[in-house]
Amino acid sequence: MIFGVELQAWYQQHKRDLPWRETKDAYKIWLSEIILQQTRVEQGLPYYLRFAERFKTVVDFANAGEDEILHLWQGLGYYSRGRNMHKAAQIVRDQYNGIFPVAYKTLLTLPGVGEYTAAAISSFANDEAQAVLDGNVFRVLSRYYGIPTPINSTEGKKIFAAIAKENLDHQHPALYNQAIMDFGAIHCKPKQPLCEECMFRTSCYALIQGEVDQLPVKLKAKASKDRYFNYFILRDDAQILMSKRGAGDVWQNLYEFPLLESKHSMTIPEVLEDEDFIRYFGTDVNLRVLQAQTKHVLSHQNIYATFFEVRLEGDLIQKKSNWDYVFLKDLDKLAKHKLIFAFLERSNF
Repeated sequence: MIFGVELQAWYQQHKRDLPWRETKDAYKIWLSEIILQQTRVEQGLPYYLRFAERFKTVVDFANAGEDEILHLWQGLGYYSRGRNMHKAAQIVRDQYNGIFPVAYKTLLTLPGVGEYTAAAISSFANDEAQAVLDGNVFRVLSRYYGIPTPINSTEGKKIFAAIAKENLDHQHPALYNQAIMDFGAIHCKPKQPLCEECMFRTSCYALIQGEVDQLPVKLKAKASKDRYFNYFILRDDAQILMSKRGAGDVWQNLYEFPLLESKHSMTIPEVLEDEDFIRYFGTDVNLRVLQAQTKHVLSHQNIYATFFEVRLEGDLIQKKSNWDYVFLKDLDKLAKHKLIFAFLERSNF
């Protein structure tokens, strides 16, 4: 189709020079695709280079400890992606003799690999005729064809999957997929797309109808839950008290400061009178705010975090089982979530 031919011609002139495009190695392509999920290329590129250098093969990745994976992942967010990568790598090591699969249906069986990622890997590594559908592709197709159906609805996914498949160049699936993804990322952008210099300006429905800012349509997500985290920084000479999060909540297995969650924002007098705080830290305490409340947005959750410095006149009254002192010099070795990582970057530890 002319649409696909035009896209590929545009891509040959404007494509971004990215290291994972220079290889057919499914492992390296998988690395890039998982890292770039919900991450801008500019942010994800250093992480890709770091992982590719540290773990030359998928077996190297599989043999690493989860703590090391999460430590390298630090700052990317969505840590379940890193954990799923580790599980997937171990499956490839144990079930596929360390040879990363390239078939679409096989890729779908790996943890963390959905339809988009499987289509990307199979087409880029093996030229399998699978059409990718990511946010960039949804936007391009929605605007060009004038599709008002929400992209995150069941009906919308079916409609866009059919159109993507129809437009796919079966002779050059990798080239076509890269072309439409790059076109959406750097030309048909969410805001301020380059419509006036676009080769589709006489055929794009959204531009002709003046609906560029209205497409694509997306159903609103459910309301986010507000949570209030009170972090306590307690130092003892060259050591600092840290906590490792458990399963069943955000930031599983990552490190942070001791935390007490409350139903609302708490002032220093309220904290000092809180039963849980007294149980662990006692009443002979000096408390001051190190960082005023800051908002951290997660999927369906808003975390409002306040960081307090705790100075005890005596010993810690009680210590949770997941609290332990670590040397300040070893703090950088711990895998921490973004909220803690950002706080430490701003602090003098």
